[in-house]
Amino acid sequence: MAIPKYNDLMFPVLEVLSDEKEHSLKEIVEILGKKYKLTDEELSIEIPSGGKLFYGRVGWARTYLKAAKLIDSPKRAFFSINERGKKALKDNPNNMLTYLKQYDDFINFENRSKKNISEKNDSESKSETPDEMLAHAQELYKDNLQIELLEKLKSVDPVRFEEIVLILMEKMNYGVGKMTKLSHDGGIDGIIDEDELGLEKIYLQAKRYSDNKVNEKEMQNFAGALGCSPVRKGVFITTSYFDEKAKRKAASLQGKVIRLVDGDELTRLMIKHNVGVQTKTKIEIKKLDEDFFSEESLHLFYIPN
Repeated sequence: MAIPKYNDLMFPVLEVLSDEKEHSLKEIVEILGKKYKLTDEELSIEIPSGGKLFYGRVGWARTYLKAAKLIDSPKRAFFSINERGKKALKDNPNNMLTYLKQYDDFINFENRSKKNISEKNDSESKSETPDEMLAHAQELYKDNLQIELLEKLKSVDPVRFEEIVLILMEKMNYGVGKMTKLSHDGGIDGIIDEDELGLEKIYLQAKRYSDNKVNEKEMQNFAGALGCSPVRKGVFITTSYFDEKAKRKAASLQGKVIRLVDGDELTRLMIKHNVGVQTKTKIEIKKLDEDFFSEESLHLFYIPN
């Protein structure tokens, strides 16, 4: 039989998780493979970029369900259904993609992409060049990775999160940093030496929040610590967002600079600087070498009379 599309696999994934147990993606793939009576040959079909076709489609179905928060990931690489997912099973929608759009979490996921290739109709898809389709696919992969990365950051230990932030700053060539957990640190989680002698420093604050926004009071504590020191620069990083009052407070500090980094920018920077991510596969794309066929190139082989 034809291998189901990822959007047709969303509801079946929820059905697998309806036993309220924790399942790995591998387990889900095996269960659905049997459900659809796929042969070993069908399960072994690979996509050009590498990886099994059916495994990848189940993986994308899981990604969309996680984006809409219909399933949870209680521990690494394992998934379980939640109340929102149970409601979806009860509602039994005809079109899962349409159904997911009722949730702001999913809308935010979609809005991360400039163009979401999963929503394109046939006429739009046919008008795209292969280069454009590849670029859109790359955007979708990146968006998915940002979501997974942000979820992982929100689940790590707060101390580990601070370590990750220091690693990122070092990868961005801002110098070597160290954590400070002294009782009088004044809301400072880390100090970065921009030069080897430590003449220029950066104060760092890292907040690992799931939903809460960084508020004015928290920004005031950080700004106060920065304002009372000779250090001129500060970076405030969070897995969530900053409310408007916090932003205004950061911008109002005279003679100092506080750079704000929210969860979206944090994950983008981590991907850019290869922190907490790894390259899965590389695709080599060849194009015609016009210079090779030029007259000048061919003349190199002519033997003069």
